[in-house]
Amino acid sequence: MAVSYKKLFHMLIDRDISNAQLQKMAGYSANITTRLKNNTYVSLESVEKICRVLNCKVDDIVEFIPDEDQVKK
Repeated sequence: MAVSYKKLFHMLIDRDISNAQLQKMAGYSANITTRLKNNTYVSLESVEKICRVLNCKVDDIVEFIPDEDQVKK
């Protein structure tokens, strides 16, 4: 199952928050920002920090996308 953080980036645009601002507010490294942009694994701890700063739920910023073979079943 793949992960997408598109919802997060849409939220940041809507709230006029830059990636650098979120990184500073949530207190995570630039590596996490890169991982978010590449839709790769980010720890639940980092996701929690983001949710706390943005006052949102995990499903407001993360979307799980089934693999193609899972969709065909």
